[in-house]
Amino acid sequence: MHDAAYIKRRDEIRTYFDRTALEAWKRLTSTEKVSGVRATVRAGREAMRQTILDRFPADLTGWRILDAGCGGGVLAIELAHRGADVLGVDLSPQMIDHAVEGLPSIRGGGSVTLRAGDMLAQDLGDFDAIVSMDALIHYDARAAERAIAGLAQRTRRKMVFTLAPRTKPLAVMHVAGKLFPRGDRSPAIQPVAIERLITATLSRPDMADWQARMPRRISRGFYISEAQELVR
Repeated sequence: MHDAAYIKRRDEIRTYFDRTALEAWKRLTSTEKVSGVRATVRAGREAMRQTILDRFPADLTGWRILDAGCGGGVLAIELAHRGADVLGVDLSPQMIDHAVEGLPSIRGGGSVTLRAGDMLAQDLGDFDAIVSMDALIHYDARAAERAIAGLAQRTRRKMVFTLAPRTKPLAVMHVAGKLFPRGDRSPAIQPVAIERLITATLSRPDMADWQARMPRRISRGFYISEAQELVR
């Protein structure tokens, strides 16, 4: 059962992407020229996507993977090319419609299924692995901990996800975003004390058989995010 704070935040994010951000997101994830700020975000996201892919073997035949907060589906597609059967879930129905329109043919025997919904929904089933790139960064530490623990109960091998570190530059950007809101700005990122969050998560009784691997931080201008890997 989701708590009220999680549901409120989830619905804010869905509303933002469905009503405000889709066109800006299309430009960001395309190959067309973008502004200097968006160019750093694009470069950061590309580096982070490769960082996540590097945590997986080249052959994922037989793996079932959840891409939680899949956006345009790029990461899901890359995992499917390695042979995985990937379910991509995103809160925004319009984002999913856009992603489905651009789905390529999958090589390597894998598959991609995209659907709109809540990444924590129990009816999604169980998975060998879960990836979540820049979805948990919109939730505070308490909600993120609960989400990670909830996802872990349905995961057999590993989870690779990103969090926004509580750094001075990111804190400044976060405050500026609140003071000077614009219609095309994404929902406020929630920087967290990552080491404390991971320690608290792994200290839960329901996370007793999980352990953390070495994280990796990506910092490209206005993009600052840290990849975490938890394994059984």
